[in-house]
Amino acid sequence: MFEQFLGKLRKYEIRMRKAVTSERHGNFHSVFKGSGLEFDELRPYQYGDDVRAIDWNTSAKGHGTFIKIFKEDKEQTAFFMLDVSASQKVGEAGMLKIDIAKEICGVLTLSAIQEATRVGLLCFSDRNERYIRPSDGMKHGYGVLSELFKLIPASGRTNISEGILIALNVLKRRSLIFLISDFIDDHYQHNLKALALKHDLIVIHLYDPRETSLPSLGIIPLYDAESQKTVWVNTSSRQYREEMVNRFKKRSTDLQRLCHQNRADYISINTQEDYVPALIHLFKIRRYTKGSTAVS
Repeated sequence: MFEQFLGKLRKYEIRMRKAVTSERHGNFHSVFKGSGLEFDELRPYQYGDDVRAIDWNTSAKGHGTFIKIFKEDKEQTAFFMLDVSASQKVGEAGMLKIDIAKEICGVLTLSAIQEATRVGLLCFSDRNERYIRPSDGMKHGYGVLSELFKLIPASGRTNISEGILIALNVLKRRSLIFLISDFIDDHYQHNLKALALKHDLIVIHLYDPRETSLPSLGIIPLYDAESQKTVWVNTSSRQYREEMVNRFKKRSTDLQRLCHQNRADYISINTQEDYVPALIHLFKIRRYTKGSTAVS
C-alpha cells in the first residue's frame, strides 16, 4: 500500500515539476530556495540607511551609530503542519480530506527534499500527534512520507491554535510553513497572525462539496466524528441548506481576509478535484507577490 502511495506522489511531483520549470514559470529550484534573513555583521550608519536597522545597544556605547547587516539564509526549511482531526474524514473512499491532505503534504515533501531543503512535519488534532524534526536528505524525506502514510491519530478533536503554538515553540528559525486544514475550528486567529509574522506562511484550505451542498434527502442522521454524536437534519429545508452554504462562505472569506492582512498566501482546494493545478498556480502567483526573496 505504501508503495502505491509513493508511486502516486512521484507521478504528481513530476507533473508539477515539469509545469513549474517550463519556460513560462521559471526554475523549480526557486520554489524552495531560502527566503529568510540572518544577521551577518555591523557597520557604521550611513546617510540613507534604514533607521529600523540601527543596533541601539551597540550605538549606545558611544563609539558611533551602527546598523545590522543581514544576509539571505540559503538553508531553507519547509515545515508541514497537517490537521489530522476527525473532521478531515469526509469525502468519498480514497478521497477523504485527510487522504488529499496527506498527498499534498507528500508531493511537496518530495519536491522540497530534492532541492536540498530541510523538511519537518507536525501532525496535530487537539494535541501533538506526530512531530518530525526538520532535516534533509532523501532518506529523511522517505521517513517523513512513511510516518505520514501510517499515522493513526489518537484524538479526533481539533485545536488549530494549539497546533500553531507547538510549531512556534519548535521552530526557532524563519521557515516556509504549509498549514493544511479544513479550518473547522474557532479561536485560532491570534496564533495564526503570530505564525505569519515569524514565518513565510502558506495556508491550504481543504473542503469537500458536501460542506457546501447536500442532496435533498429529507430528514437524515448526520454523524459528527469529532463530538461522536449523531444529529438529525432536514436536508430538504431551504433554510438549513442556505445556513450551511453561508457558514462555509463566511469561514472561507474570513480566513482568506486574515491571510491577506498578514501577508500569508491562501488557496482553497476542493478535495474531489485535481489539486496539482492549484499548487502550480500558487507558486506562479508567489513569484509576483513575494519577489526574489520567496518561493515562486
